[in-house]
Amino acid sequence: MRSKDEIIKNIKVGLGKEDCDLVLNNVKLINVYSKEILETNIYINNKRIVSIDPNTNLHARKEIDCKKMYAYPGLIDSHMHFESTMLSPEALANLIVPFGVTSIFSDMMEIANVAGEKGIEEMLISSKNLPYHMFVEVSSCVPAAPGLETTGDIIDVGSMDRLMQKNESLSMGEIDPAKILSINEDYIQMISNTIKRRKIVNGHAIGRLDHDLNIYASAGILDDHECVTKEEMIQRLRVGMSVFIREGSSERNLDTMIRAILNHNLPIENFMFCTDDKHVDDTLEEGHINYNVKRSIELGMDMIDAIKIASVNAAKHFRIEDEIGSISPGRLADIVISKDLSQKYPDMVFYEGDLVAENGKMLRKIEKREYPAWIKDTVKLLNPIDFKSFSIKSNRENKTMVRVIDLIKDQIINNILIQELDVKKGEIQNNLARDIIKIAVIERYGKNGNIGLGFVHGMGLKKGALAYSMSHDNHNIVVVGENDYDMAKAVNHIEKINGGIAISLDGEIIGEMKLPIGGLMSEKGVEEVESEISALNKIAKDLGCDLKSPFMTLSFIALPVVPKLGLTDLGLVDVLAYKIIDLEV
Repeated sequence: MRSKDEIIKNIKVGLGKEDCDLVLNNVKLINVYSKEILETNIYINNKRIVSIDPNTNLHARKEIDCKKMYAYPGLIDSHMHFESTMLSPEALANLIVPFGVTSIFSDMMEIANVAGEKGIEEMLISSKNLPYHMFVEVSSCVPAAPGLETTGDIIDVGSMDRLMQKNESLSMGEIDPAKILSINEDYIQMISNTIKRRKIVNGHAIGRLDHDLNIYASAGILDDHECVTKEEMIQRLRVGMSVFIREGSSERNLDTMIRAILNHNLPIENFMFCTDDKHVDDTLEEGHINYNVKRSIELGMDMIDAIKIASVNAAKHFRIEDEIGSISPGRLADIVISKDLSQKYPDMVFYEGDLVAENGKMLRKIEKREYPAWIKDTVKLLNPIDFKSFSIKSNRENKTMVRVIDLIKDQIINNILIQELDVKKGEIQNNLARDIIKIAVIERYGKNGNIGLGFVHGMGLKKGALAYSMSHDNHNIVVVGENDYDMAKAVNHIEKINGGIAISLDGEIIGEMKLPIGGLMSEKGVEEVESEISALNKIAKDLGCDLKSPFMTLSFIALPVVPKLGLTDLGLVDVLAYKIIDLEV
């Protein structure tokens, strides 16, 4: 927002009546509007760009010679659940800003499912005075599957309306199609209120095509980040929805989407990049939104088009292109300087005209915040957990047919397997030879003590158990294991450490990671979190789990709004039918 005095001040600077704060000399400016590369200088004053005219010669209090490096807009993540990084908002700055990311659109459904409106408010306090913009997609999936799961809190019509009044709130977060197709009036009221404010509604149309997709879009849904096939992408464009191209830790859709854009010569104006959910270790290894840009160029996309998808397209979509998304007069001076877009880290990152990162290192010191006690006390098991908690009973003799969650590599969607499993002493057994093991979701808010039980195929785990207090989107405790004793040990340890990850083998905890902030986020910094998750990944691999991101995968296995099967504390969920179903066939 700009005051009258600020506007006048920058006009005076432009007229040469006053000095500007900074000039970036000798840049090759990637112009996302004219689609050209201009050799020029960038004049900056009071956080904003004053001029990019190559013939202008204003006096500046500070000059930086950019030596004909590229200058492009600060990158934008159009849809991100930052809690999935396991970092607090403060620590997140040290992760993403050195990669050139200066804006994120955050759907805080993770902390909201744990702590509701109060949890979102707490994260907004943390996001103040950080060197990136945190815009809010106000979470509608709290709960994600009403009636099918237990959550720590809810976001209702009143909560949504209060949160939407905040300047940071630019959209209503992703809404599940079942709520539209079933005419859930509370959620439709939320949509109506959002549109009346001239804010947008984000989508989550996974698996929906044809007439269902048309009905969904007709409710006012403007985008989707769940495209995994070319056909899904094209159908969304046909109904006027924008597509957020996702590349996360366990949701890798970028190559498919970019190839489809290039093969079909599609206009790029309605595409944006997002990570959705990406762990620290994957980000440090690959990059963030800058990786999406680099990879798109490698696949054959025009460089300026890739930058547009990573910047101005999102600014236009969320109706804030007057503030961010381009290197243009009047915009905030969020600028990335780089010799080559293929390099892992850009040379310099400017946020609102300040140099905040250089060659992969943060220059601005980020103060660590002390979080209140209540947000670090969210894991409360109602009943003691022991090996008997994971007994899956059957009245059938010797063998039974069961529905199994079948994992798909690098995706969060799954298939349904119908498998025959042994029954011994009235209990259904794992089958390690076929990579079928138990999975359980344990209610962790002290409300009812529910435990949902099932089987999963594709984890690769041969011994021990893995447990995690982030299980999308209800964030109860999810555990998989080769035996019931280790499953119980791991779950109880999660409560002991107030949330996080636990690995058990032979009745002993052999790996842990404390995530006390809502049971989702660490109080530690980037390097420590990366070291801890890498160590846990190695332990999981030693136990037979060969997934690239085992704990990101674990956090999504049970999700009850992503086809085809989910698992909640209430039981096995048929996602498209939106109901609890029997484990046995």
